[in-house]
Amino acid sequence: MKAAFAIWEKNISPVFDVTRQIHLVDAEAGKILGETKESLPEEMPTQKTLRLAELGVQTLVCGAISRHMQDMIEAGGIRVIPF
Repeated sequence: MKAAFAIWEKNISPVFDVTRQIHLVDAEAGKILGETKESLPEEMPTQKTLRLAELGVQTLVCGAISRHMQDMIEAGGIRVIPF
């Protein structure tokens, strides 16, 4: 499973819509297999959604997120865990 954590400095980003970086964790059977930091496009919400899908993200953990952005990400098959 790949989980993305929206980050700002060393914390969960307070608002996903303006997040530019994620901490990507690849885990299986409760063990972390790998971790990386990845950039997200600043522009359109669609581009962020496509980038998450391109990275194989299955779950997104974030702070606040607009309803529109959350709906787009979930429509792509990614589970969103806000706040």
